[in-house]
Amino acid sequence: MAAVGIDVGKTNLDVAVEGRQGVTRYANTRSGIAKLVKWLRGLEAPRIVVEATGGYEEPVLEACCDAGLWICRVNPRQARNFARATGELAKTEAIDARLLALMARLLSDRLRPYAAPLAWQRELRDWLRRRGQIVMTLQAQKQQAAMAPPAVRTLTLRTIAALARELKAVEQAISGLIKQHATPAVCSSKGLGPVFQASMLALLPELGELSRREIAKLVGVAPMNRDSGQGQGKRRIHGGRAPVRAALYMATLSAVRWDPLMKAHYQQLRARGKLGKVALVACMRKLLGIVNARRRDELRADGRLLA
Repeated sequence: MAAVGIDVGKTNLDVAVEGRQGVTRYANTRSGIAKLVKWLRGLEAPRIVVEATGGYEEPVLEACCDAGLWICRVNPRQARNFARATGELAKTEAIDARLLALMARLLSDRLRPYAAPLAWQRELRDWLRRRGQIVMTLQAQKQQAAMAPPAVRTLTLRTIAALARELKAVEQAISGLIKQHATPAVCSSKGLGPVFQASMLALLPELGELSRREIAKLVGVAPMNRDSGQGQGKRRIHGGRAPVRAALYMATLSAVRWDPLMKAHYQQLRARGKLGKVALVACMRKLLGIVNARRRDELRADGRLLA
């Protein structure tokens, strides 16, 4: 096995192979990634680890998956904690690449390979990101318009109107993709609106392929134990995919009001003395488990998942 670490930057990809001296640099462009993939395919059973870098890692991730290579994306916190555990406190591109290669060597059996989204999922993911950017900008512009003098407010209102038109166009594109690819699993309960459906389809391709505990941990709604000796700490959720968790939170808020099953579950938890936010997170976990189970049944019916 060739253990490979790739430190991803905005313009460059620094590549290290565990056990070899030196680090090779490729451009983080389409041609540079093509050269890198060709080189990686010449290695013996490569296990590749990259660090999440604000989306700059996605082209190399998807190119490696399309080429049939095993590749994993790790959280930056996880990579830094691993570096500290080795005693390495310095941080450069070369050091990070070598440490990621060491992580690939030592932890590849515990790391989950990246599940490459399909072409339509990548398109839906990009539309979702643009929608989030527009929503945040619209909110800021509306706040600024409320405090601006009349002359400035006129310009701000024009910007708001342009953003509103763009938001409508983006939501139409998202709706079109949902109509083509949504399944009953992601839209069969009350509260599962278009943003939730799009988030499940585009940002959680593992849906239906993992157990309820694994999918809850992946999204970040699984409570983590904090016990040591005779002390028992309070369990808290930690990590996970923030955009998916945000969409799940909003869907759960609606579901506990309008879906009889989720409403009864929430009320039962509250009657047992659970705090409102704790009960809501438990409902998020239950709703995700229901959707995951329904999606698993669909995959089995289609023959895409072994029983």
